[in-house]
Amino acid sequence: MLNVGILGCGRIGRVHAASLAAMEGARVAAVADAMPEAAQALAESCGARAMDAEALIADAGVDAVVIGTPTHTHYDLIHAAARAGKAILCEKPVDLSAERIRACMAAVEAAGVPFMTAFNRRFDPNFAAIGARIAADEIGAVEMVTILSRDPSPPPPAYIEGSGGIFRDMMIHDLDMARFLLGEEPVTVYAVGAALVDPEIGAMGDADTAAVTLTTASGRICQISNSRRASYGYDQRIEVHGAKAMLRADNMLRDTVEMAGPQGFTRAPAQDFFLERYAAAYAAEMRHFVDCVAQGRAISPSLADGLRAQLLADAADLSWREGRMVRLD
Repeated sequence: MLNVGILGCGRIGRVHAASLAAMEGARVAAVADAMPEAAQALAESCGARAMDAEALIADAGVDAVVIGTPTHTHYDLIHAAARAGKAILCEKPVDLSAERIRACMAAVEAAGVPFMTAFNRRFDPNFAAIGARIAADEIGAVEMVTILSRDPSPPPPAYIEGSGGIFRDMMIHDLDMARFLLGEEPVTVYAVGAALVDPEIGAMGDADTAAVTLTTASGRICQISNSRRASYGYDQRIEVHGAKAMLRADNMLRDTVEMAGPQGFTRAPAQDFFLERYAAAYAAEMRHFVDCVAQGRAISPSLADGLRAQLLADAADLSWREGRMVRLD
């Protein structure tokens, strides 16, 4: 039985706690949050102990920690958990600074503890199936990847202010997915962006609408489209074009009912938001983490994957702000 501590009892912490509660071989042993009432509520719901973060990390009865706290707290928590010998699953982005992520890598490597970056979309059944079929050479060599990711509505300005911007906060998932599907590392990044949804986001120096083109050394191309607004639900689509065939994953709809009438055929809108759309991905992600820790297997996505996605996000932000293509070493 793997005893897991949850650091951060907000929305994502509750998702991870629910995933652990539904599986065998692991349990939520303790929880911590800066707001004691949030920790107590989650502790009561899953039969765990409510503690402060420092005590949870030091507790010999906790084998692994899940870090679902605000991004600016990750650095210190990762270092403390590594020193305590805990396996770590950390939400993205690991940090808003690539140099600080490298420092986390050094601490984790020195401690020899397992670490997983929570890029849950790799574990979505549909996206994982695309990856498996690419690996099985069903479409031949990948030539072009297209990723569409659009939220139903923008987050509040207070969230935007500390998010690191659309490329580091929202698109970082898609940048990791691009690496996952391209099979090669991007070497150039070109980004455009605008504030078309909420002028206040633009006034804060961020974009709410953005597109990025990535290219690899062999010439493979990935195009990513992001928007903080989609009137039809949570838009999450992927297409991979190869030398022999094409693979596509469409949106998950609220239901599968189709109506036909004089005006034509209509279907349900896309599912509402990420918690619903990626419920299966969160569960599979946690299963992978628990199994790898229990069996001593290498974990993917790793901390290095978190760093590479961050470097792409940094390059995209620089490209947008300076209006030029950015080349990566």
